[in-house]
Amino acid sequence: MSSTDQNSPASDLSAPLNKPSDADTSADNESTTHFGYKTIEKDDKISMVAGVFHSVAKQYDVMNDLMSFGIHRLWKRFTIDASGVRPGNKVLDLAGGTGDLTAKFSQLVGREGKVVLADINSSMLNVGRDKLRDKGLVQNIEYVQANAEYLPFEENTFDIVTIAFGLRNVTDKDKALRSIYSVLKPGGRLLVLEFSKPENELLNKAYDFYSFNILPKMGELVAKDGASYQYLAESIRMHPDQETLKGMMENAGFEQTSFKNLTGGVVALHKGYKF
Repeated sequence: MSSTDQNSPASDLSAPLNKPSDADTSADNESTTHFGYKTIEKDDKISMVAGVFHSVAKQYDVMNDLMSFGIHRLWKRFTIDASGVRPGNKVLDLAGGTGDLTAKFSQLVGREGKVVLADINSSMLNVGRDKLRDKGLVQNIEYVQANAEYLPFEENTFDIVTIAFGLRNVTDKDKALRSIYSVLKPGGRLLVLEFSKPENELLNKAYDFYSFNILPKMGELVAKDGASYQYLAESIRMHPDQETLKGMMENAGFEQTSFKNLTGGVVALHKGYKF
């Protein structure tokens, strides 16, 4: 895994042949949004994304290891290390899915701390809860089914909020970032771990080939659902690039925003503070 600070705009990268034009992606009028490369009504996106994750929940961990060749564990470890979590902290693991980050946070915050594993998808939340309970992690973890755009927590509640591989599935990302900002304590920090735009053109082309030719077939073979992994590949390409997401965080109120590219920009970790 490589990690580099980024303080200048990411290089322009060529898009996959099937990607909508910039005119199509620049967004989405007031009533429509994107589901992968498809333009849909905003009101339909939550249920369509839910269908994807209901379908893949049971094989989610297995597919993560296969898709990333296990490197997702290093990305998540890097996120934990960058969080600055301390004993007694209160942490929100948003879109926490099967609980990889929650498991480690639970150990680090200790008995006096608390971790809330929140996910909009009940199937993912159930898989995560069962996995963590099987590991004996029960004392300082709560489970909440929640929409990132409308977090059901009081203002100034959490020391740390993380959202790993979930922001790209949110319908209104700006609204979600504002909601996260609200529930953070002053001095708290947000960490967004998400697929992003590779820095190198050769890597970008190889990544496109893998994503659109190998990944759906792998999903069909292992999870019996190639369509959901086609959506995964498309949703990554529709997600804002590194500098755009950094700007969105600043517009939501975050300060001292930064990002680090991991694995050549295939993934990026964004960080911002609430002061």
